[in-house]
Amino acid sequence: MRLSRYFLPVLKETPAEAQIVSHRYMLRAGMIKQQSAGIYSWLPLGFKVLRKIENIVHEEQMRAGHIPIQMPILQGADLWRESGRYDDYGQEMLRMQDRHGRDMLYTPTAEEMVTDIFRSHVSSYKDLPLTLYQIQWKFRDEIRPRFGVMRGREFYMKDGYNFDLTKEDALHAYNRHLVSYLRTYERMGLQAIPMRADSGPIGGDDTHEFLVLADTGESEVFYDSAVTDLSFGDREIDYDSVEQCAGVLEEFTSKYARTDETHDEALFNEVPEERRRVARGIEVGQIFYFGTKYSEALGAEVQGPDGKKTPVHMGSHGIGVSRLLGAIIEASHDDKGIIWPEGVTPFHCGIVNLKQGDGEADAACEALYKSLTALGLEPLYDDRKERAGAKFATMDLIGLPWRITVGPRGLKNGVVELTCRRTGESEEMPPEQAVAKIAAIYENHRVHGL
Repeated sequence: MRLSRYFLPVLKETPAEAQIVSHRYMLRAGMIKQQSAGIYSWLPLGFKVLRKIENIVHEEQMRAGHIPIQMPILQGADLWRESGRYDDYGQEMLRMQDRHGRDMLYTPTAEEMVTDIFRSHVSSYKDLPLTLYQIQWKFRDEIRPRFGVMRGREFYMKDGYNFDLTKEDALHAYNRHLVSYLRTYERMGLQAIPMRADSGPIGGDDTHEFLVLADTGESEVFYDSAVTDLSFGDREIDYDSVEQCAGVLEEFTSKYARTDETHDEALFNEVPEERRRVARGIEVGQIFYFGTKYSEALGAEVQGPDGKKTPVHMGSHGIGVSRLLGAIIEASHDDKGIIWPEGVTPFHCGIVNLKQGDGEADAACEALYKSLTALGLEPLYDDRKERAGAKFATMDLIGLPWRITVGPRGLKNGVVELTCRRTGESEEMPPEQAVAKIAAIYENHRVHGL
């Protein structure tokens, strides 16, 4: 993409309503535009990152054997009355009527709807286990939406639902989701710590939230610092193996890590004092096991091996796809702007032409652009007739991990400058070597799924 043809409405000044780093930078980098309280339009740069995050979530869900579907944004109220949650959910649920006077609601979550799909089509234990998921817009009418996409009213979310014959099978599904989530977050350059949490209106006793440590987090968290030394890495996991998945759960949840709702001071005091940490965290996902709560209420039963009907055991599992953009920025930025991890960057590198209109510089930039594009990479070429300082400021603000700077002086010596956004370190090298280095960086990420 050439910046002269792209829609990137960068702001020089920080909007007054932006209170936290991610909100400020998403507005300034032209990623979103507020339409009303807690509701945003996603502009090209923001939409591009949103799709990168969504694709990683899809890949890891399907790697774990989960099956994507798409359910409607609007639901009828009857299913929620059947489950008993219609009146209990509270004012966060946006309720409405259609022209025929039928009660409708804008989906805040979809346990009822997916259970209705299951009960309509599955009747035998031989069709289990089954996990269905979607990535869909949701709406919760927050009383005080703030912090941009971190606490909006409309949000993009992956919600998955497992159906299993026994509690043991459902707990394996729980563990399988935990493993897939660890892989998902690490591919986005995040360390998301699973913490014992409160189930809230979803229900159930077994639940973990995944939190990214950040000063602007909405939750107070208490944890053993040893959990921050854990990494899933590029290890291979057999998702059908109960032992392997349970082993990962044990590895990542045996150390103390809890949100303020479930914090136990006595247990926390058993952690060695030098490893006790109190911080703030951003919730980016949650997994639940809630047994037969919905299957009993909605009659989601299968015929078991003994020929008797039995309600299935269920769980639900969510990832805040749109919220993750804010979390990544909160975890990865400096005073100049965003620093995107390679796994989710909107463009793989930036090309800055220091002297637009100079024949040699223009030709070198065009050659770099074509070489990177031919390798399946997406460069963003700043071909505007702007001063160098303005071009660098834009690249720093939008946070592309790598920048190739091209100017007449360097070209006289046969070199361009390759700069790492995260470290600020620059290195001069021939243009073809810069292309090869960028290609190798992203090939390594592709091979290892990181």
